[in-house]
Amino acid sequence: EKFVCAEHLKAAREIGRKSIVLLKNTTDILPLKADVKTIAVIGPLANSKRDMLGCWAGSGVNHNKIVTLLEGIKSAVSLTTNVLYSKGCNIIGDSTNMFNEAISLAKQADVVVVAIGEGGEMSGEARSRAYINIPGKQEDLVKELLKTGKPVVVVLMSGRPLTINWLAANAPAILETWFLGTEAGNSIADVLFGKYNPAGKLTMSFPYAVGQIPVFYNYKSTGHSDYKSPYGSRYTDIPNDPLFPFGFGLSYTKFEYSDIKLSAKQMKMTDSITVSVTVKNTGCYDGEEVVQLYIRDLFGSVTRPVKELKGFRKVMIKKGASTDITFVIKQSVLAFYTYDMTYKAELGDFIAFVGTSSADCKEAKFALVE
Repeated sequence: EKFVCAEHLKAAREIGRKSIVLLKNTTDILPLKADVKTIAVIGPLANSKRDMLGCWAGSGVNHNKIVTLLEGIKSAVSLTTNVLYSKGCNIIGDSTNMFNEAISLAKQADVVVVAIGEGGEMSGEARSRAYINIPGKQEDLVKELLKTGKPVVVVLMSGRPLTINWLAANAPAILETWFLGTEAGNSIADVLFGKYNPAGKLTMSFPYAVGQIPVFYNYKSTGHSDYKSPYGSRYTDIPNDPLFPFGFGLSYTKFEYSDIKLSAKQMKMTDSITVSVTVKNTGCYDGEEVVQLYIRDLFGSVTRPVKELKGFRKVMIKKGASTDITFVIKQSVLAFYTYDMTYKAELGDFIAFVGTSSADCKEAKFALVE
């Protein structure tokens, strides 16, 4: 019981909601209102305690302490809200026998929350998958729920990035919640109903297809890496860029970045440059933003990545307010193992990127000189 004491549960809930990544919210379905009249909670992961833990959980875990999504939603809504539940289908398998019940409940609801993805034991050690699509008939279930015309929020649980092209194109709202542990249901409900404004960012890129893997932001530049040119390397059937890039994550509010300001255009080995940017909350909610700094070394004795994450700041910005974010670049930030395996910075030109993800940045050039 000492592992599931009140203090630990409070920390687990806080860590859980900070780990959630909002992938899509195009029609501002989220956050939901706690006094919604009727909500349908559907999906094989909506009320599965063991799957909330994922693969790496202690063998002595007390399952009675695990909060499912259904339980978290019931605790979050008003006393007058009617919460309906249907499993809809299994995680794995081809049966659609439970579809009709799920569709019937969805038609009765004002909003639908559907929990799909991988089972808790589908990722982890010795759990590789040749295809990383959503298993079973779960995506088909979502398609049927969308046909009802009701607002649908997809809660995606997984231990890895999945190929979710159809969901990304058609579902109005998607939350990637991973496997959040004992307090999973409460953590997700906190985000769904706006008690916590999501600020999580992806630590892994989501690919369009398995054939695109490995796909990562800090790839090396090559002679044909400019796939936008007529002679660049590219796929003929999918984009080169990932579906969701490293560092990506939305908020219920909006953030606007100013252009980058550099304290100097050149620096010596013993100097430093301050990179600054102003971030303004232009939306309707207070929110946290993870401001990210990337660097590109344009000329190196060995090939260098097109971008490298070198720093980040997580800041709370009130709606309508602005804040100045600064990063200090020293030669140690620019160092790498050179052709002779010496760890050092090399003279030359660099680009500093600051933004909300690896694919959405402002940029400015500077040089390291003698």
